Amino acid sequence: MHILVSILLATPTIVVAGNSFDGFLQELRKEAINQGIRPTTLDSVLKGLVVNPKVLSLYRRQPEKKQNLSSYLKQRVSTTRITLGQKLLAEHQPLLEQVASEFGVQSRFIIALWGSESSYGRNMGDFSVVRSLATLAHGSKRKDYFRRELLVALHILDQGHIHPSKMLGSWAGAMGQCQFMPWSYDRRAIDFDQDGRRDIWFTQADVFASIANYLAAVGWQDDQTWGREVILPPNFNSEFTNKKMALQEWQNYGVRRLNETALPTRKIQAKLIRPTNANGRSFLVYDNYDVLLKWNRSHHFAIAIGTLADRLRPSKVLLLKNK
Repeated sequence: MHILVSILLATPTIVVAGNSFDGFLQELRKEAINQGIRPTTLDSVLKGLVVNPKVLSLYRRQPEKKQNLSSYLKQRVSTTRITLGQKLLAEHQPLLEQVASEFGVQSRFIIALWGSESSYGRNMGDFSVVRSLATLAHGSKRKDYFRRELLVALHILDQGHIHPSKMLGSWAGAMGQCQFMPWSYDRRAIDFDQDGRRDIWFTQADVFASIANYLAAVGWQDDQTWGREVILPPNFNSEFTNKKMALQEWQNYGVRRLNETALPTRKIQAKLIRPTNANGRSFLVYDNYDVLLKWNRSHHFAIAIGTLADRLRPSKVLLLKNK
């Protein structure tokens, strides 16, 4: 499967003459055939394809200002999302235990990412992934990036993992219940139920395993959590921001949990972060926090995932890998 990665890295980008979308599709078809994609697959998805103006509109009006952290957390870690997440954690307990055991990722973090990315599979997006990526590969400022993603998406279809009509996702091409871009799908998606398809759209086992595999592959440690919000002493030295020290050292400098109690006594390194648009809020974060940033390079996102995972923990459901 990962031969595909090598093929794409070795294949030069074809420059399309002119601005014709039809011309773009013709050149794309040639490149795809050269990569081994069957003409019948290409005919089924590219024939009659037209630009999606809604995708271009959404691409051009992406917000420049970031939402402040409190508003972001209110939206991403809502009472409804917490309650439903606890219910689903209990409902899928046996499967989650299997996945957690195999990949070394706590169940609550799998559920938190699932909830944040697609509202537990209820909002995967209804855009045709191929049409969106073709639109962006032709008309965005990141043509090479979206062209690469489009070619991987065509390989996924050619391999029969999903029917073209069901390959739906966000306007930018993120797919399925875990919202993987095609490139991430190729490297991280897992066929956990062993039915021959890596189905992140409709097969729960594959969704959970794919989330866990992604985290494990980029360094997740299941004997740690993500971090915690902390309070700083008066006149705290701002030069310590982004510094990494042992928890005991932070304790000695007067850093405390939000309830003003002592920090954990574990011998573990933690970094102090004070994100922008966070109204001065401070966090001590561990290595797993950096792993969450590899999923989405946003401090708001990583803090939201960690916070949601923490809110899921009070459930009376006890899972083998919860730590």
